[in-house]
Amino acid sequence: MGLTDPAAVEEAYAAYEAAHARLASLDYTGLDVRTLLELKSRRETLKCAAEAVDHRILVVAQSQVTARELGAKNWAEVLRTRLRLDSTEANRQVRDAQHLAPRTGLTGEPLPPLWEFAAAAQAEGMINTEHVKVIGQFINKLPGWVDPTTNGQFEQSLVAGARHQTPEELRAAAEALLYLLDQDGPLPDDAERARKRSFRIGKQQPDGMSKVDGWLDPEARATLEAVQDKLGAPGMCNPADPTPCQSGTPTQAQIDNDTRSADQRNHDALAAMGRIALGTDLGDHNGLPVVIAATCTVAELERGTGHALTLTGSRLPICDLIRMAARGADHYLVVFDDHTEQPLYMGRARRTATVAQRFALFARDLGCTKPNCTVPASRSQAHHVDTDWRDDGPTDITNLALACGCDNRLADTGGWSTTMANGRAHWTPPPLLDVGQPRTNQYWHPTLYPAESGDDESGESDSPAS
Repeated sequence: MGLTDPAAVEEAYAAYEAAHARLASLDYTGLDVRTLLELKSRRETLKCAAEAVDHRILVVAQSQVTARELGAKNWAEVLRTRLRLDSTEANRQVRDAQHLAPRTGLTGEPLPPLWEFAAAAQAEGMINTEHVKVIGQFINKLPGWVDPTTNGQFEQSLVAGARHQTPEELRAAAEALLYLLDQDGPLPDDAERARKRSFRIGKQQPDGMSKVDGWLDPEARATLEAVQDKLGAPGMCNPADPTPCQSGTPTQAQIDNDTRSADQRNHDALAAMGRIALGTDLGDHNGLPVVIAATCTVAELERGTGHALTLTGSRLPICDLIRMAARGADHYLVVFDDHTEQPLYMGRARRTATVAQRFALFARDLGCTKPNCTVPASRSQAHHVDTDWRDDGPTDITNLALACGCDNRLADTGGWSTTMANGRAHWTPPPLLDVGQPRTNQYWHPTLYPAESGDDESGESDSPAS
């Protein structure tokens, strides 16, 4: 395929947009069910085929410039910013383009996509993104002894099935094929265990609970089993006890009154292990001591209701906060009164902010202040907003805001600029990432919304959502 004239591209997309507007204006109420279902099928085919065009657009853009040159950490963030996608979808688009878009060799020769058969079927509109996901998971799980030719044959077979199967049916077929290939499972391998090890805490649910999953390597399992045998024994570390037994041997009464299940005791043992670790000298992290810190209002404390936000970005019920303090944990609990949100003036003639300043930043910003960033305060740094330290910028709370390491560097060399307005850090993106989006991070302050009129120069309204 030769080079395309930009004018031809503009003409084609103008016609495409006009056709789309015409389709959107049609009244479908006079059509019968057969015709409507046929239209649904045609639209699904067009939607699937459009993915192939998206892949080609993205890889051409990637060949011309790096994400950092655009002012982003990676290409997924470019898509998140420009298209307002969530992280999962942005990463999916980048990953699919890597596997399904045509490639170019080192000497400029055209190369087929890595997943050639899947790419061809998608370009025809015959398979959707969920089919692609199943095929990709199958390819990534193939044993190492499968050669490239056989790999391609398996891909071709799955694509043939995907043309008439749902993703669920295709997944069942792929899992059956994997089992037939390697019924005994992989041989024990140190490198494979190291690759597979993981521990992930899922998103906090509305009730405050969080699901965990992962894989423990043998050493981690042995370590946790030893801890659970001790701290998870009946009568140990029972939060229902007025004075829980944290060491030594529980009394017979504590053992007899322990109604927890084994799983609940293991949960409480893990929490106790964390408290023991926090009671030691773990040093600091990003300029803050390794502690449980929370921000809430005095009114919330007095009522004993609501939630405090922790330094790590999770929600902690006020009643739990009070209970932790009552049990002598106030040496690692820091609670702020955020009624006034008045900044603290703690200027220092040095580059690094003080611990008190960092806690004040946490109380005000809660997390990284760059728009769309979800990094909590515990993994953020103190960023000089209006004037950088190298330009004699003061290390005062009015010139500081939280920024994760990557975004702090983007403000330095990535084309982003920052200013402080109305007590909040405002981030102005480089031109190619500027789509009129909010200049402040609304993830940590969801009750603040952009002003609807253009009168507010800051582009933000501090009015809470009604």
